[in-house]
Amino acid sequence: MADLFSEPELINFGDLPEEINALLQQGVAIYRHDRAKADRLFRQALAQAPAQLPTYFCLYKIHTYQGHLEEAQIAAERGLKEAAAQAGWDADWRQWQPQPIIPDGPGRFALYTLKALTFIHLRQNDRHQADRMLAALRRLDPAGIIGWPVVAALADGLG
Repeated sequence: MADLFSEPELINFGDLPEEINALLQQGVAIYRHDRAKADRLFRQALAQAPAQLPTYFCLYKIHTYQGHLEEAQIAAERGLKEAAAQAGWDADWRQWQPQPIIPDGPGRFALYTLKALTFIHLRQNDRHQADRMLAALRRLDPAGIIGWPVVAALADGLG
């Protein structure tokens, strides 16, 4: 049985400035007990370092979990644009071209976030947009490395 008083396990967000990592770790640790404070911590991290992609991930994840789908969509779309810019890709995901291998870093984050947006659109009952995004993911990641087949199966289950 886990010791309730031990330090929580830290999340590896990658190479982040120490103060941004600390804010994200605090937000993750407090999320289950104080969602509003976790949101404030993540937004503080975003304001201080808008180029740090894990902050967008934290925001869209917590808002998706809470059913705040408009907030989740906003955070994911902003993260998608930032990741695309960092990867040197077009801001419009419909213009992205398949790569010989699934990239690491911002390119992988962009694809993963497109998958997250697909899920968000499914939850919003926007099947048309979700289907368009799934078609793009099939073209960009035919092997399903970033996990889009799970979202596709969910879409199929919804009919």
